[in-house]
Amino acid sequence: MVVVDYAALNVESIKVTLDEAVLIIVLDRAKQRNSYGGTLPTELIEMFTFADRDDRVRVVVVTAEPDAPAYCSGADISSGWSQLFKPEDEAEGETGALPWTHRINAIDVVVAHRDTGGKLSMAVYNCRKITIAAVNGHAAGVGMTAMQLPFDLRFVWEGAKLVFPFVRRGINAEATSSYLLPRLLGHSRANSLLLTGAVVSPTSPLISSLYHEIIPRREDVFPAALKLAKDLASNTSQISIAYTKGLLQHPGDTIEDNHILDSRAIRLTGSSADAAEGAVAFKEKRPPRFPDTLSKNSSPWYPWWKLVDVRHRKAKL
Repeated sequence: MVVVDYAALNVESIKVTLDEAVLIIVLDRAKQRNSYGGTLPTELIEMFTFADRDDRVRVVVVTAEPDAPAYCSGADISSGWSQLFKPEDEAEGETGALPWTHRINAIDVVVAHRDTGGKLSMAVYNCRKITIAAVNGHAAGVGMTAMQLPFDLRFVWEGAKLVFPFVRRGINAEATSSYLLPRLLGHSRANSLLLTGAVVSPTSPLISSLYHEIIPRREDVFPAALKLAKDLASNTSQISIAYTKGLLQHPGDTIEDNHILDSRAIRLTGSSADAAEGAVAFKEKRPPRFPDTLSKNSSPWYPWWKLVDVRHRKAKL
């Protein structure tokens, strides 16, 4: 298990607090409208990596100060798009075959660049703890993609302006949003949001079902998210959450596959100390005290899916 002194971390773009079993991350770039730049991407990725490995953390909540101009206004493109690409990655050019690359004109092509928003999306998506986005302000671009879509639950201020502006900025949707959004809302709504770049309200039928709760007052968004986070941190099993997230994300290709997978999972969780405690707590009509942790009690069977290494292996020295 990784144990982190969150109060002692040297971070610039976020504020981090461990409140009992809830890790609270507050975006701290109000002067830049909480744009996705500076140290923010690397710090967020690091926090979700820590949270995944720290048994003390059961829920992660990300929010912004309620008086900030935005929850996240998107990527900082004040200097153009070129800042998104590292010179050392560009120097690699198009390189040879890797097992997972697609064939283009009968040639396997891969580039070194890895979208930073996508790196965060995968860090959030792969975190085995419950993740909650408390969207208490306007959100655009990566503020809609990596900062919302890979989270398990989302709260939003009713007055927020929300937009996926990519096609109106000359680029494509990023941060794995073309994978996540159709699965969350369906292809028709994803088409409407990604292909028009229109500004929408959280109450729009195009996007309202993305949110666990739409909150009328901006200042109430984070408290509502934190209330649920603390309830889940106290009353859910860490192993059960991880396995259930795994089944939702990797259910198998057929119903038969899924039947085999969830049968194995229920056999493991059903014979665990957490399951025994859950049954006793139910019988005694008291809150559970789940003892199992991922670092000590997870089965080697988990994860059951093929893990793909997306890192680029440098071809040029």
